[in-house]
This record gives sequence, structure tokens and C-alpha cells, in this order.
Amino acid sequence: MNLNLNSLNNKIIKCRACPRLIKFRNKIIKNKRKQFKDEIYWGKPITGFGDPNGKILIVGLAPAAHGGTRTGRVFTGDKSSDFLYKCLFNAKISNQSTSNHINDGLRLKEAFITPALKCVPPEDKPLKIELENCSKFFNNELNILKNLKVVVALGKIAFDTCKIFYKEKFDIPNEFQFGHGKIYKLENGVKLVGCYHPSPRNVNTGRINEKKMTNLFKKVKKLN
Repeated sequence: MNLNLNSLNNKIIKCRACPRLIKFRNKIIKNKRKQFKDEIYWGKPITGFGDPNGKILIVGLAPAAHGGTRTGRVFTGDKSSDFLYKCLFNAKISNQSTSNHINDGLRLKEAFITPALKCVPPEDKPLKIELENCSKFFNNELNILKNLKVVVALGKIAFDTCKIFYKEKFDIPNEFQFGHGKIYKLENGVKLVGCYHPSPRNVNTGRINEKKMTNLFKKVKKLN
């Protein structure tokens, strides 16, 4: 399994299918934030991270411009990751409450995390064709992660990406719609869970808070 995942990750990193995303990524590398001006940005597509034998898959939208695109690891080095990992640590899904850089010792327990889109899109708004181009990578990840019991989708785009994958395998009722805390059981027994994205916008507006997200992940652990 790991060899298959390694092979897939190599293909993801080498992908150049979306000119708009490549152009935007190169712009980010050229125009670094002041606090990161001395760092070498990763500047390539982002792969998944965690335990490939885990029972929980956490799906985000895309790497952050100065987070994953800089550090080379999904949900690492930005405000969304700061919030997310506090909650994952509280729920005992991660071994630490921070995700700062790729060699910080972070480990996930029985969980794997990946972005639906492997490159950062302008204004966090991917085009349909970009999601379609990336779907082959996401679909392969789901096929490789054989022990999955629960898929947690962070935001509507991630949720819809998961639905598209599972529609190829099962009949998905129309009532399978995104909502925070909504849990849907698929025909193979996997539970698809909706969760608000841990973005600064959602946190600052109070749509999501540490207690609410921690409680959801504690509930997710009991599902698997």
C-alpha cells in the first residue's frame, strides 16, 4: 500500500495540468510574505499526509498560499492549520496541537488528511476543470486507503468532491447535502461527515469554534 501511495505522490508532485494554478503558484513564490522572505517555498502540488492505514480521512479544499504551498505539507504553517490541529489534538487524533513545518514531528493517529485540490487556487476558488483534473489523484487516494470508515469533508467543495467519487460506486440520495455535523452512511458502510472548514473567516464569524469542532472529531472517532 505504501509503495502505491508513494508512486501516486510522485505523480501528484510532478503534475502540471492546470496552467492557471501553476501561474498563481509561481506568483506566490515570487511575492513571499515578509515574515517568510528568507524561506524556500515548496512551490509544487501537495500530497496527503498521515496514516495510510487509518480509519479516518479528513478532506480539505486546497493548500494555503503561504501554508502548504510554502511548507510542503497540507494544513501546515497557516491560521487554518493552527485552529484545526488544536481540535485534532483535543480529540486525540494528532500527537501535538501545532503544525508548523514538515519536520516538526507531527503524527496523525488512525487518520489521513488530504486536499481535494492539490494546488492553491486564486481567492480559494477552483475552477470546475481544475477539480476535474485533480479528481484522478483524489480518487486514487481513496482507493488506496483501504481501511477507511469515516470521511470528514471540511467545507462544501470537499464534501461535493467526495460525493462525486462515491456516486461512481453507489446511488447517492439527493438528501446527501453538506451541513456541519451531518453524517451520511454509504452503501459500503463508510460514513461521510460534513464539517465547516477551519478557515479564519469561519472562525472569526463564529460559524465554527474550538469546542464545536473538537466535539465533532470526538464523535467521528466513535463512528469508526
